[in-house]
Amino acid sequence: DYIHGKGLKAGIYSEAGKNTCAYKWDNDKVNGLNVGFYGYEQSDAKQYFNTWGYDFIKVDYCGAEDQQLDEKTQYMKILNAISEAEDPKRPEKVRFNICRWMFPGTWVTEITDRPVSWRISHDIRNNFNKTLGVRDVFEHNLYLSAYASPGHFNDMDMMQLGRNTLTVDQEKSHFGLWCIMSSPLMIGCDLRTIPQSTLDIITNKEVIAVNQDLLGLQAQVVSRDGRKYVMAKMIEEDQGKVRAVALFNGTTSPASMTIHFKDIQLSDKAYIRDLWAKSDLGEFDKSCTVTVPANGTAILRIEGVSSFDKTEFEGEDAFINKYSGIAVKNNRYNAAVFSPRFGASGNYVLTNPGGADNWAEFRRVYSTSGGKYKLKLFYYSEEERDLTVTVNGVEYLMNRLNSGAGKRGRAFIDEIELQQGYNTIRLSNENGPAPDIDKFVLLDPNDPGDDKEPDLEANYGVMETPNEISNII
Repeated sequence: DYIHGKGLKAGIYSEAGKNTCAYKWDNDKVNGLNVGFYGYEQSDAKQYFNTWGYDFIKVDYCGAEDQQLDEKTQYMKILNAISEAEDPKRPEKVRFNICRWMFPGTWVTEITDRPVSWRISHDIRNNFNKTLGVRDVFEHNLYLSAYASPGHFNDMDMMQLGRNTLTVDQEKSHFGLWCIMSSPLMIGCDLRTIPQSTLDIITNKEVIAVNQDLLGLQAQVVSRDGRKYVMAKMIEEDQGKVRAVALFNGTTSPASMTIHFKDIQLSDKAYIRDLWAKSDLGEFDKSCTVTVPANGTAILRIEGVSSFDKTEFEGEDAFINKYSGIAVKNNRYNAAVFSPRFGASGNYVLTNPGGADNWAEFRRVYSTSGGKYKLKLFYYSEEERDLTVTVNGVEYLMNRLNSGAGKRGRAFIDEIELQQGYNTIRLSNENGPAPDIDKFVLLDPNDPGDDKEPDLEANYGVMETPNEISNII
């Protein structure tokens, strides 16, 4: 009641299994033993959300992992108990956070009765550039945008702000990246001693608006060069002409960074606002270049005079039906994953699609007017493999694709039909493995499809990879 009286929401913590992480890692046998949900799902849910009236719960998995419980089964049991316990008159549904320390599986995207978020990495540490620091956790979330949507969010963990360990530029990067990636914004510091410089960052309403945008999209990679990243997402109006852009310089020196408007489907002329400075920068032509401080991030609102449809789709941005961080961690290669590959567009590919129910699809392929397109596929395969491209339920077969060892191939479907509005394009091969997918491009049917992109030999050694996928190379 005290918390609600301050106009705030109240959150509580529990465990999916019997014993909490404090019991396992801190030897807390007083507060951590037998206090989890397991076996008491209904009574705990009633106590927390009906009797006490909490608004949010984070549910950890240390005890459940020791008990070798099935993630989906146990978390859904708890969710169902919460649904039964909730007062139907409460104004908002309980927010639910799944803390499995990695993307738990695509089943979480199918939860529809309440806002839900899920951790995509192990606990964040209070540093910027080391293992599981700010930059590393951000890296873990780079290619999970397909699983984010209104009410469904990838959680990069609480923010290490206001703890007097990060520089002002690092704190701005921390907050700005969490905002553009649509991660829940939870502050992990003592609010009684929070510095004014931190307050200035976390109360910037224009940057917060990027996080709270009603489209609920997560930014995708526009370009990356080592530890320099350009991220962007559509905001304010679906398929409109406004983008939020983050230029993150993860290096230890100032860097000149550029966003090209064509790469975010905007017209040559665009108007830019600096959201940190809360000031308009004016009109720009074709691109905008800014100097970004070491470990800093520029956050821009870019509004074009007009916009155009996206026609290039990277394999690593696909919704992978069987994707699970747990499978990746345990070296389960029977499901598709996104993997680093030097020489591919963006240096990442969709690896190991194909087989029963092991497909990947793109659900936001938008066509303003609909009509006929040529589809150009960029792929890798050292042997002949088939691929089925399904467009809104209509199948197109690409047979015997073979790019050769270490080389990138190109193949075409001369004509596909897109409907006006959103389309879904699925890549699959039920009968066996499909090629690794770099990207596909939609062209005018009369376009010969020539390109000047270089094909480079694979060289995995040059890649920097997030910890959880480094074991697949």
